Amino acid sequence: MEETKTDLSGLNDKQREAVVSECKRLLVLAGAGSGKTKTLLQKLIYLIEEKGVNPSNILAITFTKNAANEMLDRLIISADETEEYSTIITDKNRSTKEKERERYFYTTKHKWIDNLTLKTFHSLCYGIMRNFGVNEFDNKFKIIGESANKNEDFAKFSATETSFEIIHKILIKNCESNDYLLNLKRYILDYMVDKIHIKLKKKSYSPNYEKPYTSLNGTKVRSKSEQYISNWLYRHSIKFEYEPSVNFRDFDFKPDFFIPEANLYIEHVSKISYPTKKKEEQFKKANKLLVKTFEEQTKDTALFNLVLERIIKNRLPANYHYKSALSFEEEFRTYHKEVKDFLRQTIQVINMVKVENLTSKQILEKSDKDQHERVRDFYKLAVPIITEYKNYCTNKSYLDFSDMIIKTISLFKNHQEIADKFKEKYEYILVDEFQDVNNLQVELIKLLLTNKNQLFCVGDDWQSIYGFRGSNVDYIVNFKDHFINAETIKLSLNYRSTENIVSASNEVIKHNKFKVDKEVKSSKKSNSKIHIYAGKTETENIEYVVNQVKQLKDKGYLKEDILFLYRRSKMFNPYFERFKQERLFVSGKTIHASKGLEAKAVFIIGLTQGNGGFPDIWMEDRIYQVIKASNHDLLLEEERRLFYVAITRAKDQLFLLTEKGNESKFLKEIPDDFTFKTSIPFKSVIEEVNLCVNCKIMIDKDSAFCKYCGTEQQSE
Repeated sequence: MEETKTDLSGLNDKQREAVVSECKRLLVLAGAGSGKTKTLLQKLIYLIEEKGVNPSNILAITFTKNAANEMLDRLIISADETEEYSTIITDKNRSTKEKERERYFYTTKHKWIDNLTLKTFHSLCYGIMRNFGVNEFDNKFKIIGESANKNEDFAKFSATETSFEIIHKILIKNCESNDYLLNLKRYILDYMVDKIHIKLKKKSYSPNYEKPYTSLNGTKVRSKSEQYISNWLYRHSIKFEYEPSVNFRDFDFKPDFFIPEANLYIEHVSKISYPTKKKEEQFKKANKLLVKTFEEQTKDTALFNLVLERIIKNRLPANYHYKSALSFEEEFRTYHKEVKDFLRQTIQVINMVKVENLTSKQILEKSDKDQHERVRDFYKLAVPIITEYKNYCTNKSYLDFSDMIIKTISLFKNHQEIADKFKEKYEYILVDEFQDVNNLQVELIKLLLTNKNQLFCVGDDWQSIYGFRGSNVDYIVNFKDHFINAETIKLSLNYRSTENIVSASNEVIKHNKFKVDKEVKSSKKSNSKIHIYAGKTETENIEYVVNQVKQLKDKGYLKEDILFLYRRSKMFNPYFERFKQERLFVSGKTIHASKGLEAKAVFIIGLTQGNGGFPDIWMEDRIYQVIKASNHDLLLEEERRLFYVAITRAKDQLFLLTEKGNESKFLKEIPDDFTFKTSIPFKSVIEEVNLCVNCKIMIDKDSAFCKYCGTEQQSE
């Protein structure tokens, strides 16, 4: 290769190839620990020093503020000849705010760094909309989120209300309509309280088993049809008694409904009803009015409504008020949790709709075609909220993080002169963690591309773990399908982990079908194997871990050298409590939160099969399938990628904790060559039997001589 002015001696051949490449659309496919961020930063420095690119013509995009800060720190350290900044940024006694101030000072001190555009997708779009978005949206917009904004960059521009507070307010306003309120209440009672969409058990010890349906006024009834009658009466403010105990003459019985103000009894007849002949005789003898309704009538709700009106309304007093205003607070006073859950689901749908770029009309049309009443009913309630939420945010000049990208895309599409300004400005676009991009982010990137500028993406499809947030691994796996004339360079040398750890991670990920094949190798030789421990109980696992941590500390390992990882936060609680007792104060994170971290020793706990274990495949509610369908195999592959991320956080020592007889399927994917397995064996179920050494007849345990043949027994 040609000689360069930039010092590239610290790079391996593949890293160097990526840095000097002139390819217009390049994907650097980097294995875990292979120095992808180093390669991206070296590319950036190479462009400035070697190619003479003005820093203001470079756009570097990453996903989190922390990642952007890390990149800034490494650039400043490379430029700071005094080496003061390195000391400042690693000083544990300095607060985050102090480090932020120093970072700002040193960034402005080095103008070539200050002139770079090194931002997250959100902060990039935030700046574009603030400065150029006036024709698309109010450029004095406020930022809104599900909770108060803690990001200092955006905090002073945050809205005074959260998205949850807004949709809650919209819901209450919608409930000023009696029809909407009662439809919402029926939905909550049917699907969130009674859960009628889940098959009822044939046998139950619940006293309400025979009355599994809750009507709008809280009455438990026996069938869906009786619930319909109860709800119709409640909607029309008609008081009723369900199954009142009566004895008109000869025996006690319970008619289905009694409406006092009409002095009317209703008996609903279905195929499973008991014969009504004897009851009818009692009504005649007592001169009481009984009207029967039939299951067949309920198949047509419009017809059944007319039947109920004809039966009941004409028998009520002439001045009877059929409808009255209902109160949201009164109707839902015992269902606050369910209302909150409904709103959380609605927010999730709002977020998904934005990433998938769907309109309210489209999702209503899709949901209307769903085969399940529960799903159709949800969207009939949710779509008006979604529509009004969008209008409310526009009216109040609110944007959330997805909105900022959506509005920037719209700005570029509708105002070519602004799009051209940025296309001309950014000659080089560098994207970190490309495996995490979603539809909106890729659309934005494509709107910045021309035949002249260069796209340089770095990522690892094996570490794509944010599908639940909307990221789409297809963009990195099939990079060449999304970007014309693209090339790929693979970084396959792992500088972080030992041979056994790297080899094990390779074997695990091989079980995924949807991936780009690469063989990652370790640069670190070590005989240390992966420890797999299977306790019979969690207590045994905790004891094992405590002993191992103590041994590591005796070897000189510090607190920051040991990292605990888990699929769900609750897995770590019993370990944490024990560590407090032992005054072992170790770092614990969910695997998702550990992305980008590393430690000398890593413990992965909770590696069991089934619910609450790992893999933990959660097939999302059918409601969300209207927006984006889930695929079990793809979800399993993402769980396996998550396990891969966890394994590759370890530098030297890796401990995998499971449960004897309930081991995670992922553990079986690691060949025995790379592991050292230990466990406490189960006690034998066979009683120990003492046999005579000579005649082999059973004798007492403590006998010195056989009472049958007289042979002296051997002493232990």
